[in-house]
Parts: sequence; structure tokens; C-alpha cells
Amino acid sequence: MSEAQVEVQADEPKPQVEEEAFDVRHFPAGLRGALEAVLMVVEEPIDESTLAAALEVPLDHVHEQLVDLAREYDEGSRGYQLRDFAGGWRIYSRPEYAPAVEKFLLDGQRAKLTQASLETLAVIAYRQPVSRARVSAVRGVSVDGVIRTLMTRGLITETGHDETTGAVLYGTTPYFLQRMGLTSLDELPALAPYLPDTDILDEIAEQGR
Repeated sequence: MSEAQVEVQADEPKPQVEEEAFDVRHFPAGLRGALEAVLMVVEEPIDESTLAAALEVPLDHVHEQLVDLAREYDEGSRGYQLRDFAGGWRIYSRPEYAPAVEKFLLDGQRAKLTQASLETLAVIAYRQPVSRARVSAVRGVSVDGVIRTLMTRGLITETGHDETTGAVLYGTTPYFLQRMGLTSLDELPALAPYLPDTDILDEIAEQGR
């Protein structure tokens, strides 16, 4: 084969591999399983139209499956239930299992925090009220799981929503001050000047989307 032929072949465009279109029917449990997976990670009630748009399915299909799932959970005597609350759906633990949940939370509050939890807690303490995206921008990693852990332990709480983006904002709780041996946030060491400015955090968070 001549050098010219090799050069021509090298310049030939490679065939484009088409990505498979998103379709909930490709999942093992179809729409039903997809809904369960999403509901397991939402922290606030999510409405049917949002679910339908995200999963690219008709609204009535979503409603039908949600009602069916809620009925299935009730009939199965599980420790959790699917409820339509405040215009949206979310999975909640059942009231009758409150003693088990309370014991778990109290035990968790007494346990030591991981390094990731401590770092995330520090960012929230110094930058509150702060969104999850900004916390992730500072730490450089996803903090979804850590945020849930800190909320479960009663160290942080939702304080409102960002006026521009609508993102949930987080702040520390009175229990956080108690654990740190502080009477107010004013007693925190002067660490804030070493954290990135808010404008920089916004830019980093936007790039990560």
C-alpha cells in the first residue's frame, strides 16, 4: 500500500455511533423502577409533571404508576410509604416506625463525623446560607450524600431558596453550635477569608452543570 493510500484512509471520517435514545422501557422494571429510583434521591416532594418531563413519558402514565406504587407499599406493610404531599410525591418512613428512626438518628448524632462530613460542614458554617452547588464547588466533589448525612444528624437544615436559581439553601442548626461548644456563629474562628468569594463559587458551580 502506498503512502498516498495510507494518507487517504487516515483522513476518511470515522462512522458516527448513534447514542441510544433514552427510553424507560429499557430499564429492567421500566417506568415503575425509574420512578422508584428517582423518588429515592429527592429531598422534597416532586410533582408528576416534573417526573413525566424528566423520564420522557406521558403524565397519565406517571400518575397511574405512582398511585399503584403507593397502594403496593401500603399493602406490603413496609417501613416506608409513598405519599402525595404539598403537590408532589415523596417516600416517607411510616409513623409506626418512628421509634426505630429516632434511635438510629440519636446513635448517629453520637458517632464521629467523617473527614468529608467535617469539610462540608465547615463550608456550610462559614458560607451559610449556601446552596449545594456552591458547597460542591468549594470541595470539588459531589456532596449529595454528605448533605443528607448532616441533615439526618441534625447539624444542618434547609433555610430557604435562592431568589435567582431557586436552589435550596442550607445553614447550621442550634445543635451544631451545641456540638461545637459555641453560643453563636460569631464565635467561629476567622476562616471565611480563606474561602473563595461568592462570585467565584457561582462561576465554578455554573461550569460544573
